[in-house]
Amino acid sequence: MAKMVGKNSSNLPPGFRFHPTDEELIMYYLRNQATSRPCPVSIIPEVDIYKFDPWQLPEKAEFGESEWYFFTPRDRKYPNGVRPNRAAVSGYWKATGTDKAICSGSKYVGVKKALVFYKGRPPKGIKTDWIMHEYRLNESRSQPNKQNGSMRLDDWVLCRIYKKKNVARIMEQQEEDSRAQKQDFNDASAAETFKFPRTCSLSNLWQLDCLGSISQLLGDNAYNSNFDPQNTLGHAGNVPRAIEKLQLVGEVPHQYADSVKFQVTQSNILNKPVFVNPVFQFQ
Repeated sequence: MAKMVGKNSSNLPPGFRFHPTDEELIMYYLRNQATSRPCPVSIIPEVDIYKFDPWQLPEKAEFGESEWYFFTPRDRKYPNGVRPNRAAVSGYWKATGTDKAICSGSKYVGVKKALVFYKGRPPKGIKTDWIMHEYRLNESRSQPNKQNGSMRLDDWVLCRIYKKKNVARIMEQQEEDSRAQKQDFNDASAAETFKFPRTCSLSNLWQLDCLGSISQLLGDNAYNSNFDPQNTLGHAGNVPRAIEKLQLVGEVPHQYADSVKFQVTQSNILNKPVFVNPVFQFQ
């Protein structure tokens, strides 16, 4: 979604920011507009905001990146009533909370009302994140002409429009990102844990029942007179199980692939003991 910004008047000095207080909006902008006097800076356009949806208003503004200001008239909902018409193009503005009195010193000068935009028609509208603060003078400076059935309630009110950040949605996104990072870390740790070692020591092969006893391994490489064919056959019977364990743990590193050969026959077992090692073969 493209960033919504106003027109940003080129007459404004570099670094200009517009963050007026409620009192300043009433005393220096709305009051001047109502009495046809110039405002301190001409960055608030005259727009009938009820002829647009809120997401269309930023492009109508003269200034602003996250909030936008407008002077707008208010019309009556009924000819003889004082309720304002809050209907827009595809929804309506609904008041929320209580009105806030704006004072300048000890003098009551205006009212601030908060409204939320709903899509659809009442009472089944869908609430959105668009908010409006409506400022109106405590006393009307220019009485609207009610002749000829005029529906005008106020010539001018000042509105600040902005879209609030959905805190629940932001927290949910942060939680999803945290879960994804944790899962990636767990996957990486599991892959490292089950990675077959690059070196295969004698102790690894002893655990896999691939070698004979320690005394046989450390004995003379020549024929061992204490050699027990039955015991050797027992160890030879463990060779398939050792191969199976190797296959379960992982592939043997390629540099040892030619050295690890389990070729045991009955004839050479009966003649001399066989010891298997990834690097050396003791006979």
